[in-house]
Amino acid sequence: MAQAGGSASTWQVLLIVRSGQWGTQARMAQAMGVTGATLTHHLNALETQGLVRRWREPGDRRTQRAELTDAGEDAFRRLRDVARRHDARLRVGLSDDEVATLADLLDRLQAAVAPGDA
Repeated sequence: MAQAGGSASTWQVLLIVRSGQWGTQARMAQAMGVTGATLTHHLNALETQGLVRRWREPGDRRTQRAELTDAGEDAFRRLRDVARRHDARLRVGLSDDEVATLADLLDRLQAAVAPGDA
């Protein structure tokens, strides 16, 4: 990830912001399993690097949203390529059934750990 200009945490934040499905920073932090302060720290750094743009909803000073800038999209694509190659290396030697079983087990583990317990 470092050679592609990022880190695992950068990749995770760019991925969740780009997905657009979480909306507010509070929901993004919850989806990532981190505190709001931790996500704010990451977003501040990404905003300083010009990768993320944040704004407040009109009439709602508490709700903050984020989106990738053009540079953020470029960084996302570079890091996505690294993540795909890494994922392919991890899957070597595993059957499709084993990958599905692993995904199911990880989902069950994640569901069993309430936010803030980890």
